[in-house]
Amino acid sequence: MKDESDENIVSKIREGNKELYGVLIERYENKLVRYGKRFVSDKDSVTDIVQDVFIKAYINLNSFDTSRSFSSWIYRIAHNEYVNLLKKKKSSHFSLFEFDTFFPQFVTGKNPYEEAIKKEEKEKIEKIIGVLSPKYKEPLLLFLYEDKSYEEISEILQIPKATVGVRIMRAKKQLAEFLEEYE
Repeated sequence: MKDESDENIVSKIREGNKELYGVLIERYENKLVRYGKRFVSDKDSVTDIVQDVFIKAYINLNSFDTSRSFSSWIYRIAHNEYVNLLKKKKSSHFSLFEFDTFFPQFVTGKNPYEEAIKKEEKEKIEKIIGVLSPKYKEPLLLFLYEDKSYEEISEILQIPKATVGVRIMRAKKQLAEFLEEYE
């Protein structure tokens, strides 16, 4: 099943091979959890939401258009669930992403002095990222950490592809400007 496309697996599930849904869960569970951690800091909430996403996806599998990308479809369901949770919590801030991945130069070393400086730098970047509005943060996270193409991000966020590019460009520009101002 490793070489089988998601869309073909969905077709087989629809034909009655229900146990193949486990393959889709294996492919997407860790990705959706990682994506969820960008929205919600509570790991238990993320795990619960991912379970809900898979349940909703399974229930609505017959409405999925196999000529489209399953990945974008399931990410859209997850995105909606995370946004709904944020609305319920009446919070508009997102937990920040893994800085060690985005800024590898800040990975802690063994020298305590260097560690203190790197921690300070990390906190500085955290503050800078925190000022981005969700409309810029969402596409940037999907692009950088989920390796989604502009087209996939367009489907997930339900915005035009050109808008995705503009928002990512503006997010990067804002980050650079904030970094300059902060220093």
